[in-house]
Amino acid sequence: MASEKVLTLGDGNFDADVLQSPVPVLVDFWATWCAPCKAIAPTIDALAEEFEGKVRVGKVNVDENPGTPAKYGVRGIPTVILFKDGKVLDQVVGAVPKSQLEAMINKAL
Repeated sequence: MASEKVLTLGDGNFDADVLQSPVPVLVDFWATWCAPCKAIAPTIDALAEEFEGKVRVGKVNVDENPGTPAKYGVRGIPTVILFKDGKVLDQVVGAVPKSQLEAMINKAL
């Protein structure tokens, strides 16, 4: 179960919640059937807790929201993209270590 600190993002609210956010937003593109996505989920939840107030963290289910992943060229999942000021700042594909995601976030702060 996702942390309540993790935003549920989709095609309908992506622009408002991510691109217009006053703080950086870490977005996890995932699917229910994806084992590496499940493996990285606790890390995403932990980052949402750790960086609360400094960075927003959200998840996009690629099966339910195909438009947004297509717009950002998401081909493999999990793909984690860091947005700042409405632009892609950094991205990684795969279940990467927490330290790698923390380094990404720290570059944006």
